[in-house]
Parts: sequence; structure tokens; C-alpha cells
Amino acid sequence: MSLALRNLQRAVPLRRALLRQRLQAVRGALGVQAFDLGVVCVDNRKIQQMNRVYREQDTPTDVLSFPFHENLKAGEIPQPDFPDDYNLGDIFLGVEFILQQCKEDEDYYDILTMYQKEKQVLQELNKHMGTRLQPLSRGLF
Repeated sequence: MSLALRNLQRAVPLRRALLRQRLQAVRGALGVQAFDLGVVCVDNRKIQQMNRVYREQDTPTDVLSFPFHENLKAGEIPQPDFPDDYNLGDIFLGVEFILQQCKEDEDYYDILTMYQKEKQVLQELNKHMGTRLQPLSRGLF
């Protein structure tokens, strides 16, 4: 199914083709490529407005997600009954906020730390999903 990627901000230069490619890779690795997914990149003003409306938090944040299917456990893939239900929902990325976090936290610039975090996340995912996923950067370190 489709991946709808929108960039509604101008605060941070974004390479949409690369982001789309990486999102598709993650969808494939998780086995959810049959589902629609919306990913929207927004600035601090918009993510703060949404955070205020939906979470009653008047501050910018990094990610807000709006799942299509409710009451799913972490790692559980929906089992739709109808074609229109093959939808994961929408994810809003506060890219301006994310960039500010990266600049404040030196660990984000440490590639080895990122590799270790990626490996840790995949190990946990493998444990819960029974998969054998490996970091895309395996063999580089």
C-alpha cells in the first residue's frame, strides 16, 4: 500500500527521497508494507499546536502518532477485516525540535553510539517479533 510523506515545514532542509527510502525500508523490515501510512514533517509551531490540542501539553515535541487501529499492544500488527482498514495511521515528526535535540545531545553525532542504539532496538524487536533483523550499517564498525 502507500506511504504518504509530506513536508509542511521550511525550518529544516529535508531530503524527502532519502527519508522516503528509509521509511520504506523500515516498513518492509517490520512487515507492514501492505498498510497505508502517513508521515508529516512539521515545524515547532505546528507540533506545539498539535501537542496542545491532543495532549494538553503546550510545548513542542519530537513525534506525535495517531494510530488507525486502537487497543493494539506494542509490536502487534493489525489484522484488518476489510481492505479500507489496511492503514497504520499518521505520524507527525517535529523535525525542527528533533534537530534542536541533536544539536544539544552530542551522542546524536556519535555514529558508533547510533549503531549501538540501532542494534539494541533491533534485538528487542527480534525478541518480540521472532525476526532476525540486523542493522543496515552492519559490518561498518
